[in-house]
Amino acid sequence: MFLAPEYGVQEVAADWWIAPDEAAAVFADAGVSGQVTAVRAEAHNLPFAKNSFDAIVSIDAFEYFGTSDWYLPYLVGFLRPGGQLGMATPGMTQEVRELGAIPARIKELFGWEPIAWHTAEWWRFQWEVTELVTVTSARLQEDGWRDWLLWTQAVAEHTGDRTGRQHNRQAVIDLLTADAGEFLTFAMVTATKNRRASSTQPASV
Repeated sequence: MFLAPEYGVQEVAADWWIAPDEAAAVFADAGVSGQVTAVRAEAHNLPFAKNSFDAIVSIDAFEYFGTSDWYLPYLVGFLRPGGQLGMATPGMTQEVRELGAIPARIKELFGWEPIAWHTAEWWRFQWEVTELVTVTSARLQEDGWRDWLLWTQAVAEHTGDRTGRQHNRQAVIDLLTADAGEFLTFAMVTATKNRRASSTQPASV
């Protein structure tokens, strides 16, 4: 709902966890219901035609599905040649593999989930090696932990709920405050689909 009024684009907002009618009510309140269509869709079964979009943007979700070697080729199929892809997702300042383990205070709260929180350079290689896209930017968000903290605080205050549906929000606040950017941040990557790119799908087993 931010892109629509800023750039005058037509959008499809795909989400697995938020019901379309709930999302549509938010878009209506923001005055963009004529430009944004809400769709419930699972990331591995997107109900769109090939070459449908000029741009695809993913915020705070790519770690759940994008680490698969097959996912970028699948997703790029929905982009027109020359189309743009961008994502921001929880990341680590160092790879867990390099650290040898998930840092204890992070593992205590998130379990094994941070295995999928990669560095920006990990994502750059993961995308570029396919030769389907040209990566235009891959970096860690400066002070990303601080924005993560501010968002968690704002949600807790707005809802009056510090327990959260997945993780105790107060525990996340405490963790981010203690970490202060040592390990936790956001990875941000943008790319352009190569005009001769042709994605393939894994063979059936």
